[in-house]
Amino acid sequence: MNFLKYKILHDIKDVKIRDYLKYEKGLSSRFIKQASIERRVLVNGSSVKLNYYLKKGDEINIKINRKDETQNIEPIFMELDIIYEDEFILVINKPPFIVVHPSKSHEISLANGIMYHFKVNNSDSIVRLVNRLDMNTSGMLVVAKNQYSHMFLSKLIQENIFKKEYLAIVHGNLKEVEGVIEKNIFRPSDDSIKRVVHNTEGQYAKTIYKVIERYENSDLVNVLIETGRTHQIRVHMNYLGHPIVGDDLYGFENSEVKRQLLHAHKIKFHHPYTKEVLTFKCPMPDDMLNYIEKQNNLKI
Repeated sequence: MNFLKYKILHDIKDVKIRDYLKYEKGLSSRFIKQASIERRVLVNGSSVKLNYYLKKGDEINIKINRKDETQNIEPIFMELDIIYEDEFILVINKPPFIVVHPSKSHEISLANGIMYHFKVNNSDSIVRLVNRLDMNTSGMLVVAKNQYSHMFLSKLIQENIFKKEYLAIVHGNLKEVEGVIEKNIFRPSDDSIKRVVHNTEGQYAKTIYKVIERYENSDLVNVLIETGRTHQIRVHMNYLGHPIVGDDLYGFENSEVKRQLLHAHKIKFHHPYTKEVLTFKCPMPDDMLNYIEKQNNLKI
């Protein structure tokens, strides 16, 4: 589907199409403005300005992809673990040890593989990441396949409707089997990779956790984040004195594992077009399962 389609079925008076799209259909001002500038807003087959007054029987069509979009990401073949895909979204189970987007220090990224996937499937989509994961964090990653979907899902994140749950294996046994952490996360300097908890500075962050399984020297924890701050779970677990196993930035190196044992295992959000509530899950990767297997004989 290349268009958003709406029809005015009832009598309507003194309502401009700009206000209808923003307040009735929840489209962002930026999306509406860009679509109008690029003449992608049509009423009864003709391009209209945003001050057009709607009337009963009007059929509105908005082309959801911008014209001639390009992106400087080289298509590179990768084996993608695709959980779900349709015309609006792509949901991937991201493996560890790869960044999601190219950078100066990482030229090859998951975005290269996504771009290749779009190219071989004759899609004109560019890579619009809805959520992001650290290089060594695995799990659910959502890609919007058009400008409208990205706008819609980004709004869900801002309104805390887009839910993300993680599984983490942490050092030691948490004192409380479940709890809520509400502590600001602060970046001490512009060139600092590491974040810290701060009482007054930084951004508000909320993390909800529950112990799923206990071992002699570690816990398997389910974590729901209500905010999406950089390194949020890693910072908050370290604040409790229980850093994630394998996290050499916030905890300490572990010879048994090669990365922090953190996995985004569940996401829940409304579909951009149908508005249906979608829930996707993906199992823990082998390195986490292997670590748990070794710990099973130490289970409390």
